[in-house]
Amino acid sequence: MGTSTALDLTRAARLFQALSDDTRLDILEMLRNGERCVCELQDALDSAQSRLSFHLRVLKDAGVVTDRKEGRWSYYSIAPGALDEVHDFAVALKPSKSRSLPGSKRCCR
Repeated sequence: MGTSTALDLTRAARLFQALSDDTRLDILEMLRNGERCVCELQDALDSAQSRLSFHLRVLKDAGVVTDRKEGRWSYYSIAPGALDEVHDFAVALKPSKSRSLPGSKRCCR
């Protein structure tokens, strides 16, 4: 992923925000094995249509899921590469091994 830029951090924030809700994580768990109809998601989550639509919109706007229409139904799936992107951002935040050594010059001393 390289060096983080303001745009990268904005993207990371959007992805992590989309994943920060139990219902949205439940949706992703259901989509793990492939595409699902919105009616299946609604039944399994015992969720009102408006509430489910809100959560699916958050995931879609963040690029985590995609949808397609077939007749009057919408089908959702996890967007290819979206979770790889989440992984890459998380790994990029991992502290580097080249930390300051004891006795090295630091500010605030």
